[in-house]
Amino acid sequence: MSLTAFSFPTRTLYGAGALRELPAHLAKFGITRPLVVTDAGLAKTDAFRLLAAVLGEQEQGKSWFLYAGVHPNPIEADVTEPAALIRQHGCDGVIAIGGGSPLDAGKAARLLAKHPGFPLAKFYEQPADWSGLLPFIAIPTTAGTGSEVGRSSVITLDGTKRKAVLFHPELLAKLVILDPELTVGLPPKLTAATGADALTHCIESYTCPQFHPLCDGIALEGISLIVEALPRAVRDGKDLDARGRMLVAAAMGAIAFQKDLGVVHSLAHPLSTLCGMHHGLANALCLVAGMKFCAARKPGLYRRVGIACGLEVQKVSDAEADARTIAFVAEFLAGLGLNTKLRDHGAKPEQLEALVDQAVDDPCHKTNAVPVTADDFLALYLECL
Repeated sequence: MSLTAFSFPTRTLYGAGALRELPAHLAKFGITRPLVVTDAGLAKTDAFRLLAAVLGEQEQGKSWFLYAGVHPNPIEADVTEPAALIRQHGCDGVIAIGGGSPLDAGKAARLLAKHPGFPLAKFYEQPADWSGLLPFIAIPTTAGTGSEVGRSSVITLDGTKRKAVLFHPELLAKLVILDPELTVGLPPKLTAATGADALTHCIESYTCPQFHPLCDGIALEGISLIVEALPRAVRDGKDLDARGRMLVAAAMGAIAFQKDLGVVHSLAHPLSTLCGMHHGLANALCLVAGMKFCAARKPGLYRRVGIACGLEVQKVSDAEADARTIAFVAEFLAGLGLNTKLRDHGAKPEQLEALVDQAVDDPCHKTNAVPVTADDFLALYLECL
């Protein structure tokens, strides 16, 4: 029997108003000159203004510093530029606020701050000293990627123009703040897309064949939370209970995919790098096709997913359990406005070859419930196009 390591170490503060506890934790970690990492859009929101007020709005440049240049799908500059600011200002910690992109960039910037002049791509190719990274605090303002509790950072490399995953336990945050008050301004479409990302994480991590029963339980509960809370959060952005449940569900999805993911993520990643598509939207538009593909080759795969969705599928055949579950997911996504086609969001037939090439190279499908070939990827893209 092979060995598997289990770990759930991230300290998390949850609840409306949790952001106000930040100064006490900065003091606990000895952080007096943090760099705040975010994107230009988030820097104009009420969520950022709340953070600035907590840190001391008039003190920026004295007690805290700001990098607000992160792209929607982070690139190398989103790591090298904040790393340079960390060194320039002598920062002793990093606070990342926003969606998965600022959080991923903030994590990785600490590595380049420790190793100035070392090309980011080299960290994917050779061992490095990951010890002693600056303490990192993650404050998500979307409920989707779960990057706040992850030990990875996904960056599009300059040399390959492809997403690459940095992975190391030292990337974990020292503290995560899940404050639903920071998510109330997220528009309905982004609420839906990020929530679909969390749903995809939970479904794919549960059906990943790796042995990790702790993650299985977390994934199934995450599905239950999302099915109940996401429609409410989309319908009424000020519903703090729904917003809070979605923040927790997104974190649960990311904890669950310690097991790894599957074919849907391998379909989605190239759609971001080649078509500029939002990652959660890409997952949503590929999820049903990916589930059909897996169920046809491994009947019964989605029975417990269906139960987590609230369906009565305990006593039906494997094929019927899968069909009812997939139909429910399709209807659920449609109710959130996520039943469009890839072509409606910029994907073109002439991109199929490049999409397939990147999907084949993407590692997520290596842990899919069933094997996936290049021909399978092409058929799936055509189904979703």
